[in-house]
Amino acid sequence: MTSEKGAQMQIKSSQIVGVILAGGLARRMGGGDKSMLKLGGRRILDYVIQSAHSQLATVIINANGDPKRFAEFNVPIQADIVPDFAGPLAGVVSAMAWVAQNQPQTTHIITLAADTPFFPANYVTRMLEVMQLKGQRLACASYQGRTQPVFGLWPVDLFDDLFKALVEDDMRKVDRFTAPYGVADVAFDELIHNPFFNVNTPEDIVIGQQILQKMGGQKRYNK
Repeated sequence: MTSEKGAQMQIKSSQIVGVILAGGLARRMGGGDKSMLKLGGRRILDYVIQSAHSQLATVIINANGDPKRFAEFNVPIQADIVPDFAGPLAGVVSAMAWVAQNQPQTTHIITLAADTPFFPANYVTRMLEVMQLKGQRLACASYQGRTQPVFGLWPVDLFDDLFKALVEDDMRKVDRFTAPYGVADVAFDELIHNPFFNVNTPEDIVIGQQILQKMGGQKRYNK
């Protein structure tokens, strides 16, 4: 598919599968799943899944290890199809493989991090709108000039290119892979708090709790 053709194609949110990337090793938290830590009495992943489901019909989790630990969330789990914990790109290509097998009508996946409880409520629609408006094949979110490479909108027809880049070229950096294809920068600068704040250290739990309180507790997430 050419870049021009991809840019002209009108994409609908129903053609997109959401992918929660939870494949990291969480070394700075002593290992384990950062997304299972609690903010405001709820696990971080509870916030992420609820917000993702409010924007998308299908959501999956990319995670390695025993998938049973996520069983209660009732979403499909896809492990990396490439070895050695190859980072976010491994999660992206693995999600593309899941889509090809389970939802072949899907044209795009949209990725988000499992440890970001405050990602935008209009994340999917904004990413889709700006990508198509700018006529690019991919989109990547940003906040106040800082790119968020884990938050991207990806056409699934890049599977072969991405798999080759990971396996043969040992590529790990998201922006290095995406640059040749054309990436729309989607800024969420109007938000007061960083919507892509993620929990990396024990201190971040305290910061996250403060942000949650300023945002009105759990009201944003409760139906």
